[in-house]
This record gives sequence, structure tokens and C-alpha cells, in this order.
Amino acid sequence: MPSPALQSVLDGRFADVLRFREKPLLDTLPSGVLDLDFPRGAVTEIHGPASSGRTSLLHSALAAATAREEVCALIDVDDAFDPASAHAAGVALDRVLWIRCGHNAERALKVTDLIVQGGGFGMVAMDLGDTPPETARRISPASWFRFRHAVQNSRSVLLVIEQVPCARSCAALSLEAGRDAVLWSGAPGCSQLLRGIETHLERHKPSGGKYVCVHSW
Repeated sequence: MPSPALQSVLDGRFADVLRFREKPLLDTLPSGVLDLDFPRGAVTEIHGPASSGRTSLLHSALAAATAREEVCALIDVDDAFDPASAHAAGVALDRVLWIRCGHNAERALKVTDLIVQGGGFGMVAMDLGDTPPETARRISPASWFRFRHAVQNSRSVLLVIEQVPCARSCAALSLEAGRDAVLWSGAPGCSQLLRGIETHLERHKPSGGKYVCVHSW
């Protein structure tokens, strides 16, 4: 058994090791949806089929970030971004760097790498929502690990919108979007107007299965 003096030295060294291993609490960026924040310095992925609320959540997140006077970058892989709709959702377009990639996923990866490495953005969003799953799945794990490593020492949120989960283990937060109901006004069988879509988000990572209801109007 070590002497009290040696034990004190050992305890001090082990304390230093434990402090080194402890991960600091991640700062977050509000998503614009109640009870949902995105971790800074990490990858967040939102996946789901068309009309599941992915785009509405992207607009909500951009609106929340730009309202805080943060500059955002949007890597628009398939030219799907509609500035008019985003502006109507509250996005301050003068704080968004919009990069159109012309349906070229390889170009989008290079641009994302440059933007994340450059830093200075509160949020970097890569929209793969209209990219076919078979194309998105061809993004190598090495690319996702590189993105995770690049963003982890920054205060940026790397938000990825997809049809199927691609970042997987490299994502600190993984959410699945789904549609619950389509809301109409007017009498059935007569003229009706689309009022909105009721959707939900299920948290897959960290585990917990938390649902967040979202109404898109």
C-alpha cells in the first residue's frame, strides 16, 4: 500500500487524467422549435421522406439563427432552396450564404469541407433532402469523420438534411421526421384549402425516442 504522500501524488495525477477525459457540455443553438436545440461543435442530421417537415425545420433553424444575428451557410445540393418561402418563414436572407451545387453531391462535399474548415458561421446546413438515397449513401464514412473533426472545435452547428440517415455515428443528434396529418379548411367534397401539415420528430440519437410535434403552415 503506498504511503500517504505517494497516494496524494497518485490521486492528483488520476484527477488530471479524469478531467482530460471529461467532455465539456456542448453549447446549443435554438432550432426555432420548442424544446429542440442543436449542439454547437457537432453534426446534427434530420432525415425523413418528402413532406415530413424537413424543409420547414430547416427554415425554422435558419430563422432562429439569423434572428440572433448569426451568419449561416446553406449548401443547396439540388437547387431546392426557395428564398421567398424562407423569407416568409422569418429567415434574414442577408445573413445567409446560399451556395448552389447544381445536383452535384461531390461538389457539395468539397464546398462543405471548405466552409466548415473556414469557420465563422453559426450554422452550416447541407441540404441533401432531394438527393436520391443511393447517391447520399455513397458519401464515404471518411467524409463524415472529417466533417465531425472539423466542426468539433468550433461553435458552428453542422446541420444535414437527408432522406435516410447517412452521418450515423458521426452525428451527435439524429432526428427522424414524419408526417402525421394534412390539415384542410372547408367542407369535404367542396372547395378546400390546404392549411398545413402536422409532423413530428423522433430522436434516435442520443437515445430516448423523444417526440416533438411540429405544425407547418
